[in-house]
This record gives sequence, C-alpha cells and structure tokens, in this order.
Amino acid sequence: MQVTVETVSTLERRVKVVVPAAKIDQDVSARVAKAARTVRMDGFRPGKVPLSLVQKRFGESIRQEALGEIIRDSFYEAVTQQSLNPAGFPSIEEVSDKAGEDLSFTALVEVYPEIQLASFADISVERPVVEITDADIDEMIESLRKQRATFSASADAAADGDKVTIDFAGSIDGEAFDGGSAKGTELVLGSGRMIPGFETGIVGMKAGEEKDINVTFPSDYQAEHLRDKAAVFKITCHAVQKQQLPDVDAEFLKAFGVTEGGLEKFREDVRKNMTRELKQAVKNKVKAQVMDGLLASHEVAVPKALVANEINRQRQAMFQQFGGGAKLDPKMLPDELFAEQASRSVSLGLLISQIIKDQNLSVDADRVKAVISEVAESYETPEEVVNYYYGNRDQLAQVEAMVLEDQVVDAVLAAAKVVDQAARYLDVVRSARQ
Repeated sequence: MQVTVETVSTLERRVKVVVPAAKIDQDVSARVAKAARTVRMDGFRPGKVPLSLVQKRFGESIRQEALGEIIRDSFYEAVTQQSLNPAGFPSIEEVSDKAGEDLSFTALVEVYPEIQLASFADISVERPVVEITDADIDEMIESLRKQRATFSASADAAADGDKVTIDFAGSIDGEAFDGGSAKGTELVLGSGRMIPGFETGIVGMKAGEEKDINVTFPSDYQAEHLRDKAAVFKITCHAVQKQQLPDVDAEFLKAFGVTEGGLEKFREDVRKNMTRELKQAVKNKVKAQVMDGLLASHEVAVPKALVANEINRQRQAMFQQFGGGAKLDPKMLPDELFAEQASRSVSLGLLISQIIKDQNLSVDADRVKAVISEVAESYETPEEVVNYYYGNRDQLAQVEAMVLEDQVVDAVLAAAKVVDQAARYLDVVRSARQ
C-alpha cells in the first residue's frame, strides 16, 4: 500500500492511498467463495452453486461492499502509518476502482493540533481569602427568614421588602416596546428582579396610586436593542403587602432539620453549609481565572469537526434544559448561537489534555474519595451515597474527570502568579452565582 500526505492547511491533510489490485481481487474472491456457501439459486443445492454463477449475479455488489470496507480500513492503516491523529471523519474526494487496476482514493481529514505549552508564570490569579464571621451567619439567617416570609395586605406606603401587585407599561421616546408591559405582576421590592431603578421607583407608592418612573436599561441587558435606552414606565399599584418574618424559634429550626441543640446547633449547621458553598465559590473563581489565563497565553487552532460536535452537544443540552429533548427542531437554535462558546470549550479541552500529557497527570484516587465523601456528608445515609458512586461507572467517571481537571488547575497555579485577596463571604458567593 502506497501513502502520500499533503498539508492543505494548519490542520487539514490530504491523504492519497493506493491499494494493489491483487489485494482487491483476493478480498473479492474470498467474499464470493463465502457467499457461494450460503446463496440459494434454482436448480442447485445449497452450497453447490458454481462460483462463476455467483460471480456473474452478485459479483458487482460484493465488489462494492468490499471496496467500502477496504477504503475504510486502508485509511486508518494509512493515518497510523503516517502518525496522523484524525480529529474527525474523513471526506473521501476521489476514488478510482477500475477492475484489474490498483484502487486509489484521496481523503481530506482534519488532525489534532500540535500544542506547545507556554510558561504558566505569566498567568495571574487573585484568590479570595474569606473568614466567615458571626455577622455573616446573622446575615444568612436573615436571608433564610426572608425565604419563609409571609405577607399581609397594608394601606401603608410600599417599602423595601414589601410585595406589591402592579401593572406596568413601558415606552421609549413615547413608543411602546415588546415585553415592556404586564398586568397583575407580583414583585418583592429589593429582590433585584427588575432593571436598576424600577423597584426603587415604586417605593413609597400606595395601593390605588399611579406613577411614572424613569429608568435606563443596563448596557449588558439581554435584549441588545434595549441596551442603554432611557425608558418611562407607567406604574399602577393595586396592592401593597407588608413582609412578616418568622421568629427563629423551635418550629423555624425544625424546618431546617434541627430538632436538638437549639440555636447553637442551627448556627453550626449554617456555618458548615456556608463553608461548603464558599469553598466551591473560591474554587470556581480561581479555576475561571486559570482557564482565562490559559486561553490568553495560547493560540490554539481548533478542528472544525470538534467544534461542530461541541455545538451539537451544547444545543442538545439546551433542549434538555427546556424539556424539549430531541422533539425540538435544531434549526430553532442555529450554530451561531453556540459557536463562540463551543470554540472556547474545544480550545480549553485541547490545552487541558496537553497539560495532562506534559505533566504526566493521572487521577488521584484519594482526591476522588474525598470529593465523594464530601458530597455524601449532606445526606442522611452517607454510606449509601458512597456505594452508589463507586457502583456506578458513569457517575464515578464524572467525578474522576472533575478531579483530574482540578489537578490541572493545581499544576498551573504552582507556576502562576497567585495573589491572596481578602474578601467578604457574600461578595465571593454572589459573584460565583452570576
């Protein structure tokens, strides 16, 4: 078999393969002989049909089937011989398969890029350092009280924390715009559901009052045509309900699973949960900076085939998120919607794989065990959770992949410029949720 490789672009290779006619004839003859043992034809017992008749009737279809498999096998033999690493399926451009002559075909294929890792010393990371104070715990308990708040009708003016029922109609330069109006909307003032200035503009209104408020859409608003636009909203307030927070009593504590130990035990549990969330928030913040640093310090040529696969994966994930699954038409979510993020994901995947290879990293079994144990702690029967993970290959593989990625982050941090920065608990956790 003869193989020649032409470099078409950074990642594309044109592979030309020539397979000797003798190999084709030998393969086809073997297939004809095999078919003759099972084929049925009138006038002949099974297995007694002459090869010449089998060749005459089925020879061409048998040859085409053989050629398909030979092309497939020869291509993979060729890329192995040439030490190519295909990043997707090949596109067969030319095939010459005349009887009695050598088979030749040309395949265009993308290969994985060769990545030379830059020094990690130029990557800068700010690592939040947080001490959870009693004041932070008080603030968290207050937040938990608000989550279980009740509301009662009031004739007083609306204040921060109150629930209002409103109609609103927005306009820009005197013209109404899509999505700018609604009736009977319930809104807790101070919740941050609406754009800046909207909720504060309602503070002070009473049931039955009307008022115009002036606001400006933020520059990062999801609807691009509304970004930085000044708007006027006509507000009609139908009802004001005052917020009533529950007491931190035995009933309140019981709702959070605390039946013994009282307030002290509750605060201890709150601190544990806050510590767990903080640890994850710091980890995510640091990891995001590491990944951004890797992308900024490397130019990665990404194979189009890998990006296309990642686009399809992200599209399907979005379908599943919204409950549509495969029932939704993929055209509803065009490739362009995912292209940038898909390219980023593929680039990071390639960089991470290269770091794993260069650093000779393998999954740390002790870290896997620690992660699973930490997850299990929040359940009533931790042992069952641990057994579930170790008894489920897919779930365990997900944890192992996460741990290996954490090890990559650690490898980068070992050489990067890491500055510890004092921060508040709430600031770190809120930024991680965004």
